Amino acid sequence: MKLRFNYFSQGLLLVAGLLLSNWAFAQRTISGTVTDAASKEPLIGANVLVVGTSSGTITDIDGTYSISVPAGATELEFSYTGYNSQKVTIGTSNSVDVSLSAGRLLDEVVVVGYGTQKSKEVTSSVTSVKAEDFNRGNVNDPAQLIQGKVAGLSIARPGADPNGGFTVRLRGLSTLGANTQPLIIIDGLIGGSLNLVDPNDIETIDVLKDGSAAAIYGTRASSGVIIITTKKGRRGFSNVEYNGYMAAESIARQVQTASASEFVRLRGQNVNRGSETDWMDQVTQTGISQVHNLALSGGLGNGSTYRASVNFRDVNGIGIGSGFNQFNGRLNLSQKALNDRLTIDFNLGATEREADYAFVEAFRYATLYNPTAPVRFADNSTNPLANKYGGYYQEENFDYFNPLAILEQGSNVGSIKGLVLGGRADYKLAEGLTISSSYTIQRENRLFGQYYDSNAYFRGFNRQGLATRSTQDDLSRLFELHGTYQKQLGTANLNILGGYSFQENTFQGFNAENGNFISNDLGFNNLNFGLDLPNARANMGSYKSLQRVIAFFGRVNLNVDDTYFLSASVRQEGSTLFGEGNKWGLFPAVSAGVTLSNLIDIKGVDNMKLRAGYGETGSLPPSGGLSQLLFSRQGSFFFNGAFVPAIGPGRNANPDLRWETKGEFNVGLDLSMLDYKLTASIDYYQRRTRDLIFQVNVPVPPNLAARTWANLEDAALTNNGLEIALGYTLDKGKFRWNPNLVFATFNTVLDTVSAPDAKFKFFQSGGQLFDFSTSPGAPGLNNTPTMVVQAGQPLGQFWGPTFIGVKEGRFEFEDRNGDGMITDADFGVIGNGLPKFSLGLNNTFQVGNFDINVFIRGDFGHELANMYRVFYEPLGTGSRDIENIVQTKYFDETLRDAPRFSSHYIEKADYLVLDNATLGYSFNLPKGKAFSKLRVYLAGQNLFYITSYTGVDPSPRYADAGDPDNGGFQNLNGNPLFPGLDRRNTYFRARTVTIGANVTF
Repeated sequence: MKLRFNYFSQGLLLVAGLLLSNWAFAQRTISGTVTDAASKEPLIGANVLVVGTSSGTITDIDGTYSISVPAGATELEFSYTGYNSQKVTIGTSNSVDVSLSAGRLLDEVVVVGYGTQKSKEVTSSVTSVKAEDFNRGNVNDPAQLIQGKVAGLSIARPGADPNGGFTVRLRGLSTLGANTQPLIIIDGLIGGSLNLVDPNDIETIDVLKDGSAAAIYGTRASSGVIIITTKKGRRGFSNVEYNGYMAAESIARQVQTASASEFVRLRGQNVNRGSETDWMDQVTQTGISQVHNLALSGGLGNGSTYRASVNFRDVNGIGIGSGFNQFNGRLNLSQKALNDRLTIDFNLGATEREADYAFVEAFRYATLYNPTAPVRFADNSTNPLANKYGGYYQEENFDYFNPLAILEQGSNVGSIKGLVLGGRADYKLAEGLTISSSYTIQRENRLFGQYYDSNAYFRGFNRQGLATRSTQDDLSRLFELHGTYQKQLGTANLNILGGYSFQENTFQGFNAENGNFISNDLGFNNLNFGLDLPNARANMGSYKSLQRVIAFFGRVNLNVDDTYFLSASVRQEGSTLFGEGNKWGLFPAVSAGVTLSNLIDIKGVDNMKLRAGYGETGSLPPSGGLSQLLFSRQGSFFFNGAFVPAIGPGRNANPDLRWETKGEFNVGLDLSMLDYKLTASIDYYQRRTRDLIFQVNVPVPPNLAARTWANLEDAALTNNGLEIALGYTLDKGKFRWNPNLVFATFNTVLDTVSAPDAKFKFFQSGGQLFDFSTSPGAPGLNNTPTMVVQAGQPLGQFWGPTFIGVKEGRFEFEDRNGDGMITDADFGVIGNGLPKFSLGLNNTFQVGNFDINVFIRGDFGHELANMYRVFYEPLGTGSRDIENIVQTKYFDETLRDAPRFSSHYIEKADYLVLDNATLGYSFNLPKGKAFSKLRVYLAGQNLFYITSYTGVDPSPRYADAGDPDNGGFQNLNGNPLFPGLDRRNTYFRARTVTIGANVTF
């Protein structure tokens, strides 16, 4: 990937450089050392501030500081993350040494909707993850930072596709047809794009898990809320930080298949093509990546703080040609004015990414292609196909493509350009009364292109070359105005929030396709060269959707004597996405807590808080216009010498379409013991989502079309689970150990609702739903549903016959009804694709100058349907001789039956993975050198898996994208109703080794 610089990057660096200037005037200088009260070790980077001024500094590698104190100053304040702050009166001495004691977790600040709270005041289920606790190593997506760190938050990406996104689920599935991913908020921007924030720029990630915490965000919060706060500058010092690393990825696991000699032995000499080719080696590589981050931050004496950063990522995956090149810049400014009554914040972020998506199908065909076939025909070959497909060896069979030719005869690229610009002003009108106003604009443009050569058997040859071009442009504008009032009433503290929000989103795009090109030279850059354009084989389309959300919201927080806590909120929200008369929804929430340890003296317990809450949140439809009648193209017909498109109703109108509502009850217990060394947090939740938004099939007539988006009247989703988070701190001077464990259980059921006169039903008959899209696919298994949704049963059920064994070379299945035949009546539930529980265990060690981090995580209780085994393990007549043989521990060469889906291919997929292991060393640097901090580290990711699953990756598949075959295109939006299908188009898993450095100047 090539590095690209533009005028924006140069300008950003210039601005950051100018901001490094700083000056101060002082009457005297005070110096000293800041240490840990228990270990007496120096605290590096502790803040030292002259109270009542903007003057400050931080301690160096030895914990020492020196600060200029203006005349009239009376106090110095010392603070450090995780420690109690301390104020010291300035006397006559110019030397002040301070020891800080470890702070109580109760005073940690947690970001909640439209504000912050101290941990001791939180009455909802909220988890905050700081930068020092993020996952380490080769991290290119913000979601990776907290994978396995938050109880109840599931983050999965099967395989190691560098351009693949992560599936995120919070407490299971809470909707069927709306957005299944949590709402993302970045620096206050609702619906922020993770593509536009670099992981290096993130300070904290806060997860609002239950309904009482998320209800303040209304119709978009049913799947949870994730709040991302980027790094800001701090007053009193200036520094330059560099973080960089190099990473090498190698293929960690592939499908176990027969060698060339074994293949010939099992298939016979008639399939021997005379070569010995390792097809997986042909399409994979060692992916070398490099990441660089440079940040300049600090504060000026006039109340200004700043942070400017630039990030460059050159990422290459294990699949040949896959990767991306990304440049990102971010600038955060803050200025205080009017005697610190006014605070103005400004943030700017820009991202440019050039991506090569390659073709994940290469892994599939490298697995199944004949291992005795050559990569290319010999130069003197007399085979009539030798020149037909550009010299690549190719046999003309259905769904059978040379894997290297797929990569080298096609291109699949894209670019993403994004800009985020925001400003916020906070003005203190009176004591305790502050009004805040913010405006943010986010624009993200995506441009994609694909081209398949005219001599490419994969997608290109039948069209004599095929080109597609598409663009997407997303624009979001958010304006919010809110005020807060805080009042001390004796031992009670009252905090009131009220506000208004207006957001407008515009989504538009265009796509075009053409074929039959007279030359391959221009690829997709000149669609006019394609001769298919005048007839029906050329396709094009466009769309535009304008969506508005308006809200009024309020919240009251009450803290009585740091013992009793109450929070109540409400959001009235309207959206243009719903039908006439149903555009507004009301989302209330209430939660309360009591610190029992203030009322009861419990030996060994430092703090014990019981909390409970209930809240309602909603979900928006997945796109605009779903309540309106849609006319769409439905083929074409030949008229008057030309093809004319046929237009007809494609979707019915539904003016009654309304928001779906999730009600959630949560009860939790927070516990600290042994002088706050041992911490625990336990939550139990129950949630129910009603009025589910879903596309249902309806009869024609009386309806104009066969599809309608509606609120289901006969079904509701219910979830419940238990979440536990444990932490411990062992501090023995130069040795420190912090283990942290998170554990969560999951249970999701689609219940029936009594609605005898319901118009829109999910269960049309028998309380069961089968979908042919879950079929294994071709060849031969296109009409074999593999999953079922049953009323009142957990989601994710596999369906089929129960395998008993192999008898006389054929499958033997359980005859459930005893009629002597195996029919659909003998089918039943044979597994489940959703995990029952998950865990993450993080261990951090500090041994002198060495730091060690070991992170283990796992998912348990789920099965996966191994589709590679379904098609390529049997040796029967339905199994094609030209395809390689999958040889797992279940392989039985006496099985000579045709491929058939059954419980034989449902495998337990429990796993435990050493997700990350890092060894770092921080150097003791002498004073006055160019570097104030230097740390080097070596990290490994996905180092090993403990699992019995024979497939490539045992990670859960939370949605099914179907199984395109014979060069078909995969559905980008997976169906969450059918998890657990391990399809054949999965990017393979990688193991990564990283070496890097953190430098502070």
